Amino acid sequence: MKFIICGIAILLLLLAGCTTTTEQPAGYTDVTPAEAKQLIDDNPDLVIIDVSPHYANGHLPGAVSYYLGDGSLDQAIPSLDKNAKYLIYCHVDSVSIAGSQKLVDAGFTNVYRLEGNYQAWVDAGYPVEK
Repeated sequence: MKFIICGIAILLLLLAGCTTTTEQPAGYTDVTPAEAKQLIDDNPDLVIIDVSPHYANGHLPGAVSYYLGDGSLDQAIPSLDKNAKYLIYCHVDSVSIAGSQKLVDAGFTNVYRLEGNYQAWVDAGYPVEK
C-alpha cells in the first residue's frame, strides 16, 4: 500500500512539473498589412520605422529609416518616446523581428511588426513613397 501511495505522489510531482502557463511575456504585436493600414489611419502620431537598407528604393508613406545593420536603430532608441506607438518593418522577417524586439527590450510597449514586411504591403496594393 505504501508503495502505491509513494508511486502516486511521485507521479503527481512529475506531472506538476510538466504544466505550462498560458501567460506570454510582453512583446510586440504582429499585424497584417490591412491591420497596419488601419493602425496608420487611426493613429496620426504612429511612428513607422523601416529597419532595412532599402529605404531609398521604396518605403511606407511617412516612414523613417533606422537601418538595423549599421546601428542606426540603436542610436535612435534613446531619443524615441517609449509611450508612442511604433510600426516596424523590413524586407525580411529576421530583421524586422530583431528591430521590433530591440524596442521591446528597451522598454517600449506599443510595438507592432508588419507581417510579410514591405512586400506584403506592396502586394496588398497600399501606397509607397520613393
